[in-house]
Amino acid sequence: MSPSRENAATGPLDDASLDQLIESLDSDRKALLDDLMEWLRIPSISSDSRRLGEVRAACDWVSGKLQRAGLSVETIATAGHPMVVAQTAPVEGAPVVLVYGHYDVQPAEPLEDWISGPFEPTVREGNLFARGATDDKGQVLTHIQSVCRWLSAGHALPLQIKFLIEGEEEVGSENLERMLPDLADKLACDCVVISDSSQYADGQPAITYGLRGIATYELTVDGPGQDLHSGSFGGAVMNPAIALCKMLSSMVDENGVIQIPGYYDRVQPLTDQERRQWRELPQSDAAFAESVGVKQLFGEQGYTTDERRWARPTFDINGLTSGHQGEGVKTIIPAKASAKISFRLVADQDPKELTGQLNDHFSANTPPGVTWELETDHGAPGMLANIDTPFAKAAELAIDAAFGTKPVFIREGGSIPIVTRFQEALGCDCLLLGWGLSDDNTHSPNEKFRVQDYHRGIQASARLWNEIAKQVG
Repeated sequence: MSPSRENAATGPLDDASLDQLIESLDSDRKALLDDLMEWLRIPSISSDSRRLGEVRAACDWVSGKLQRAGLSVETIATAGHPMVVAQTAPVEGAPVVLVYGHYDVQPAEPLEDWISGPFEPTVREGNLFARGATDDKGQVLTHIQSVCRWLSAGHALPLQIKFLIEGEEEVGSENLERMLPDLADKLACDCVVISDSSQYADGQPAITYGLRGIATYELTVDGPGQDLHSGSFGGAVMNPAIALCKMLSSMVDENGVIQIPGYYDRVQPLTDQERRQWRELPQSDAAFAESVGVKQLFGEQGYTTDERRWARPTFDINGLTSGHQGEGVKTIIPAKASAKISFRLVADQDPKELTGQLNDHFSANTPPGVTWELETDHGAPGMLANIDTPFAKAAELAIDAAFGTKPVFIREGGSIPIVTRFQEALGCDCLLLGWGLSDDNTHSPNEKFRVQDYHRGIQASARLWNEIAKQVG
């Protein structure tokens, strides 16, 4: 699907002009950081209905910034929170790039674990701490800042850049996914650029070419009609909490292999080249274990830690609820028990197919005396991008120049559900360029973004537009 291209191409900047542009970014670091801190002060928690005004304020903030820079900007209403679509002028014969990001953030609880307020941006030891610092306000703002600087410096961009900044990524992007076919012409592009992930390691930038998908559920097990006295009834009825534990323990064996029949049928094996390249990365199991606060790692046997995190499917229990949760002891047999569970899926696995497999598995592994219900939450398939493209080459050159280190090509264990939908609806290439670090506490208290990487990200982005014009033009 080709976007319209009307204006004459101006071509990329020469080296001297590009260097001058980068120097101007260096000299304005405080103003660039102040912008981010201003946006981070807005508590745009999309899952909290009490925050509707703040979510809209965050939308208006980014819309206003893009509009003041001279872009054509449209705020599109959805059944939930609005999305911002903006674009620079078309450039005849040049590629079109769509930058995707989100202005909504996760809830901040537990608040007592934050050293400084989650919506009081604070710089400590070279890091900016606030909810949304790295996920995703800080990262998407790097691209906004770079485009604004190109334009304010009087340079015509050598390609057209579009922005899609939504407000529901943290709650599943359901409205965007539903509306995407109707927006396809408006968003038509040759490549989508997304910065909502991490570098491989401190000082080692990366280009991510694969993401795992996701499927989430809530399993509820019902037993007696009400809580029962464990002395009077214990041993006479099945305890729903015990039944739930048995059902969950049937999911994974002692070697970390998921026991759902058919679960691995669509999993494509890693190539020898991938396994060799990843094993050459400077990964240390001991350092990784220390960074996450465990004494020993565990996972599917026969795979390295990076292979397990990036390219193998998983099952996890995200929350358990049953019986007395208050202070002290209450000796009961609870009437029900529930668990929130999730799967990370790899390319070609189908969340809908998994739901059927999961129902069959629980049916075969339910203890007597209880009933159960499986509620489907949301799901999205994994994705793989082609790294043998001029867009990937341009990103490699831009990142090398900005970070002083050539990036490595990796996969990422997390999920950005809308990426696969972009590939399907827009027929475009995809670049996942993460400026964050793995210890940025994404979704956790004390989320942070290293200030230096924020500025490096802006410079890499500014160089990227020039490199794409060279490689693709």
